[in-house]
Amino acid sequence: MIGTFWRHQIEAADLADIAAKVENGDRLSFDDGLRLYRTPQLNVVGFLANMVRERLNGNVAYWVRNQHVNYTNVCNKGCLFCSFYAKPKDDPRAYVMTPEQAAQKVRNYGDVPISEVHVVGGVNPKLPYSYYLELLHAIKAARPDAHIKAFTMVEIDQIVRAAKKSPREVFEDLKRAGLDALPGGGAEVMSDRVHEDLFYAKPDAARWLELAREAHLSGLKSNATLLYGHIEQTREKVEHFIQLRQLQDETGGFLTFIPLSWHPEKTALEDLKAPTGVEDLREIAVARLMLDNFPHIKSFWIMNTAPVTQSALWFGADDVDGTIMEYEIIRDPARDRKQVLTSRALVEMIVEAGREPLERDPLYNIISRGLEGVSDVETLLSQQNADLIQPAANLGITQREGVTTASQLQKEKGREIIALESAAIPNSGRSVGASN
Repeated sequence: MIGTFWRHQIEAADLADIAAKVENGDRLSFDDGLRLYRTPQLNVVGFLANMVRERLNGNVAYWVRNQHVNYTNVCNKGCLFCSFYAKPKDDPRAYVMTPEQAAQKVRNYGDVPISEVHVVGGVNPKLPYSYYLELLHAIKAARPDAHIKAFTMVEIDQIVRAAKKSPREVFEDLKRAGLDALPGGGAEVMSDRVHEDLFYAKPDAARWLELAREAHLSGLKSNATLLYGHIEQTREKVEHFIQLRQLQDETGGFLTFIPLSWHPEKTALEDLKAPTGVEDLREIAVARLMLDNFPHIKSFWIMNTAPVTQSALWFGADDVDGTIMEYEIIRDPARDRKQVLTSRALVEMIVEAGREPLERDPLYNIISRGLEGVSDVETLLSQQNADLIQPAANLGITQREGVTTASQLQKEKGREIIALESAAIPNSGRSVGASN
């Protein structure tokens, strides 16, 4: 029941009809999504999103004790928004872990009761199909009690090519090798325009959805994401939600949606400004309201920061991700490698925000409540182990004179795209309320 104060705020924001739909549990339309982005009354959007959040998940906030393994940075897709990848040929930053090296990464944290190993990497055309199966086997052998969540749909597309099998056959092989679930990245923004401008070598939205459908029909759960804050337009983001919602109606295979706040540092689009905390909160809130059939919305603290994630728990998010251990995708490894929160820090962060912490596994089975079993060992182990596997050539590469990363090679193209977008789209700023 909406009280008098919020009734007045909702009416002042001209969102009474949307609020009525939310109150009744009715689905929001494409136009409703546009209005939620355009209204300057972010607190009203957050209030409505929190209604849905608490209806679905009460006062709880989920977290996971997890470890990320980025098995290679070699990638042939050349996405202009990415600072992580290295070219397949003649790039001194390039690395590929052997399955045993990846397994050693996992064994390094044997003293931490990790329930999820999150495995993603670049799209490396030189890796044979057997590599991916051996990688899963090795990680599962090193950590048999943990779930493996691995391979975005973009990686799956490459794995299917390498296997010369159908997606359904590949998913069955991967499950037998140890795969338990899939992450949600790779679609970025489901827009032909953005696909052509920023990541044309990747599978398009139709292929991403096709592979996600096949994964779900194979019995695998997955997540979904939206990468925002670059050149996307509001209409494209709402259409992204609509397409995900339609597939979820069909398969019910999505567990969590994660809006990903894009970081421009050391990418081909580094002249663009990063999204603000206000934009981060709006993306969380609009996602919660539009994706009525998704059980969970996550604020990924690595990208949103811990303070914004605390606020996001009142703007629609019910998940903060986890301890991470190591993360390389959006950071300079030499300057900011140790991105980790202890389990105690995560739990205290959730409690401070006024929510009840629940530790989960990747399938949202509950492992612990509150401060049960938390420790401070994660940070110490991360400091000891973060740089043990990658070759020395990959460390400090961005500080060396005369070395140009794959992303830097495409900066000029990125600047040309930005200039063209600005010329073609009147008032094309990326402010939260932009009318696109």
